[in-house]
Amino acid sequence: MDKYLEEKLMDLRQERNAVILAHNYQPGDIQDLADFTGDSLGLSRQAAETSADVIVFCGVKFMAETASVLSPDKTELLPDKYAGCPMADMITVPQLRELKQEHPDAVVVCYVNSPAEVKAESDYCCTSSNAAEVVESIPQEKEIIFVPDRHLGETVSEWTDRKLTLWAGYCPTHVAITERDIIKAKQENPDAVVLAHPECRSTVKKLADKLLSTGQMLKFVRDGEADKFIIATEKGIVHALIKSNPDAEYIIPAEKAVCPNMKKITLEKVITALEEIRFRIEVPDTVSAKARIALKRMVEVLPVK
Repeated sequence: MDKYLEEKLMDLRQERNAVILAHNYQPGDIQDLADFTGDSLGLSRQAAETSADVIVFCGVKFMAETASVLSPDKTELLPDKYAGCPMADMITVPQLRELKQEHPDAVVVCYVNSPAEVKAESDYCCTSSNAAEVVESIPQEKEIIFVPDRHLGETVSEWTDRKLTLWAGYCPTHVAITERDIIKAKQENPDAVVLAHPECRSTVKKLADKLLSTGQMLKFVRDGEADKFIIATEKGIVHALIKSNPDAEYIIPAEKAVCPNMKKITLEKVITALEEIRFRIEVPDTVSAKARIALKRMVEVLPVK
């Protein structure tokens, strides 16, 4: 890492009273310079609890929106305004409203990977680490709509034995990992434990030993229950995994499992964001007030241990 840029960032962080949050899929140098790294749920909690005036969210737009909704009195910055999420773009407010009209008595559980406007139309938000707990907190007699990721929704339905009305959204990065990739990796590493993210295809998840969010993967490898892992998620997580357990071996079954939007953030862009206070993420009050209810319900539910 460039020492001059690193020192410049430290000075700006102090001058702006800023905190830098980085998702586990961010480039390694961004993870290393962040005040906090984690998955969506962990970073949402950090955003809500921090005393900083400025939050620089090194991730994608929906994450910065989440921070803005939970911390409306703070300045939220996304270092690259084009760092979006294809899955989040797969569900719109008109589409959700139409689905709600078809199921007027249903409770809407919205995966955090979605626009703020969609969250505002939902009853609950969830992440991959606490989606099952959120669904289980809803009375059994209630019908549930789950948007937008059908792959996570299918897994939650299995875990909770609840029938969910699913939207057809998906994560392009996770569905790029195929059954063939996992079979090949297992043949070459028969002693490895397969860890897969719930956003993966069902054929991939059936081959996994554990289905875990990124935060849960970090805890699992840190606990040292194995020393070789096949990692079926975005490959950026390996940087954090090595830091959690440097003695273990990590196999990436699909080199193509890269989120291009997560990789748009650079050290130079973080510095520019703090210098120029850009790009500000602001959620309209009318949207924020409604979305905050669903998000607070998400934050209040404990993640899977």
